[in-house]
Amino acid sequence: MTAIMVQGTTSSAGKSLMCSALCKIFNEDGLKVYPFKSQNMSSKSHVTEEGYEISVAQALQATAAGLKPNPNMNPILLKPTTDRKSQVFIKGSKYKDMDAVEYFQFKTSLRPMIVETFKEIEKSFDVVVIEGAGSPAEINLKENDIVNMGMAEIADAPVLLIADIDRGGVFASLYGTVMLLEEDERKRVKGLIINKFRGDKTLLEPGLKMIEELLNIPVVGTIPYLSLNLEEEDSLVDRKNNEDLSNVNVEDELERLAKAVRENMDMDYVYSLIQRSTYE
Repeated sequence: MTAIMVQGTTSSAGKSLMCSALCKIFNEDGLKVYPFKSQNMSSKSHVTEEGYEISVAQALQATAAGLKPNPNMNPILLKPTTDRKSQVFIKGSKYKDMDAVEYFQFKTSLRPMIVETFKEIEKSFDVVVIEGAGSPAEINLKENDIVNMGMAEIADAPVLLIADIDRGGVFASLYGTVMLLEEDERKRVKGLIINKFRGDKTLLEPGLKMIEELLNIPVVGTIPYLSLNLEEEDSLVDRKNNEDLSNVNVEDELERLAKAVRENMDMDYVYSLIQRSTYE
């Protein structure tokens, strides 16, 4: 078993749907793939057949992987109730309401559960696609991290770092994120992905070359700006708020997403990463 992780320079950089695309691609290629996000904060949730609540992102990734949503895919779900408080769900069941400081102190005790859950998953699947949260460069939150580089360490996983060019400042966000990491954390970042690109790629290529030289990390994908009708949290796409998705064929949309990623990312390189037992 092996794992690969997608982290982002910001929230909404495209982590969730990039993980969905990878789950779909690996599944299409005959691998047993499992989505995983140790901790997710979202006001949205998906209720499984058994009545457990997990994030909608991992539920979508489960569909992409050809699996039923399971609480092990998202062991910790935080559903905000105010700016400073959240409902804490553990393995799909509500644990209690906590404020931010209380949870920050409490989360350290959850690490053994995350490790145990991940170890059980890896026994049964060829590859685990792990999603990070926010940014690994949120230096005020790095202590006892369990969802970004802390999770990458648990899984001994290579990391793909994705950034949203549509917001502007994509090269600064990639460079700043990597340079705020510790040296051992930087070694885990094996590829950069630029997301939501529109226009002529030849105009972008000098920047791609320069960021690769600055960071000594390859740009493995430039994903075009897409319009997909999928419910998501961190998005590769934009769509109108509150758009009715009840009649959308999710499988068709996932196929479109996977096709776009296959065509615009070096999947041979990605496969070379998951074929390694440990990062180098």
